[in-house]
This record gives sequence, structure tokens and C-alpha cells, in this order.
Amino acid sequence: MSREENHRPRVGIPYRTRKEELTDQCHNIAPYLQAVRLGGGEPVTISLTLSPQALESLSQTLDALVLPGSPADVDPSRFHSPRHSKTAPADRDRERTDFALLKHAFAERKPLLAICYGIQSMNVFLGGTLVQDIPTEVYTKIQHSWPGQDAPEPQHPVLFEPGSRLARLAGAGAGRVNSSHHQSVLDPGRNLRVVARAPDGVIEAVEATGNSGLIMGVQWHPERMTESDPLARALFRELVDAARHAPARA
Repeated sequence: MSREENHRPRVGIPYRTRKEELTDQCHNIAPYLQAVRLGGGEPVTISLTLSPQALESLSQTLDALVLPGSPADVDPSRFHSPRHSKTAPADRDRERTDFALLKHAFAERKPLLAICYGIQSMNVFLGGTLVQDIPTEVYTKIQHSWPGQDAPEPQHPVLFEPGSRLARLAGAGAGRVNSSHHQSVLDPGRNLRVVARAPDGVIEAVEATGNSGLIMGVQWHPERMTESDPLARALFRELVDAARHAPARA
């Protein structure tokens, strides 16, 4: 095996919320760390308490990024929309951290996988908007949200856009994913292409267009499907491989 193949890229993952970080609720971020390890990367947790200077210094040492889910919602003022009554409180430190990491990733063309809240955060960063509450804003019989840990996590079909990276990884035009969200992408942000939808039209995945490198966002939780779903494993392998083979930066 070559030295390049032995290299384990450093993949940064911010904590889901400042409260979880400060109360040491590591179990909530653990599935993301394990998924990155299974993909061949070295996960690096990112504190939400870092100063802008410290965050930039840490970012320079990372090869790729994963933006995880969160019980928070993005502040709707960021996409110029009145707050829906079902919108959860924002986590200012998570928003600040995500936006700084996104700015860095796009500037340095570093691979990025944005998951659930992460895809919503990335979309807003790029000037897009969000459905703030699917149950009251989208006519659908599909259960997108997960009522709680005592109930089975809902699943539903997704349709992949032909010719997309996601369709290539899936090896099919359709698949089945888990679902645990009440918000979703509405208007895609700059240079984002919709590459998967649920049968009710809810956007389930986006990819960056142009020369941005591997920038992908999925609305489901592949980190919770790595044992049972080949696509979930492929997403993290693709991220790590893209980081491993990225051109050297000056």
C-alpha cells in the first residue's frame, strides 16, 4: 500500500450544539466520528467556543469537513424570512462555526459532507432558503420527522438525479433513507444542484456545481446507516478519498 493510501485525512466535525459540548454529551456526535473512521479518515471534533482566529488556525490543519445534524434550527432572519411558530431556537455558536468552516471549505476547495441541519446551514450560507416546518408547509403523507427514540426511525424512498455523483455512488436511480427532520431546502443556494428528492418533492440532497470539488449535502443521516446501507458507507469513503487525493495546497 502506498504512503498516499496509508494517509488518514483529518476530517473536522463541529459539535451539534454548544450545550451538548459544554455538558459533554459525546454520544450525539459519536456516530459521525465512527462513520469517518470507517471511511478511512481521522475525525477531529471542533469546539463551538473557539475564537475566529483559533477556528481559522484549526481549519488550516483539516483535509475535509462534515457538518452534522442538530436539534437547533437556522435563524430564519439569515434567509430573510419571518420565524415560523414551529422553528426551534437557533444556536448562535453553531451558526457562527458552520459559516466560518463553509467559507474556509469553499475558499480552499476542501471536500465537505453536510448532513441534515448541515445541508440547511450550507444552503443558507449560499443564499438559499428553507422550508421551516414540513408538516405544516408541505402537503405530504410521508413522515419526515422522528417523534422520539422510543419509536422506530421512519424511512422513505428517495429518487436520485441521473448523472449525479450521488446516483453513481448509489448505483441506482432510487434508494431508501432514514428520516429525522422537520425542515428542508426550499430554494437552493448559489451553485447548488438538487440531486435527490422524496416522492413528495421534499429536497433530500444537493451537490455543488462548477469547480468547487466534492461539496455534497444530504437531508438524511448516513452516519446512522453505515452498518446496513452501502450508500451510507460510500458517502464517507468518497469524502475521505477526495481529501486523500486532493491537490497539494500552497
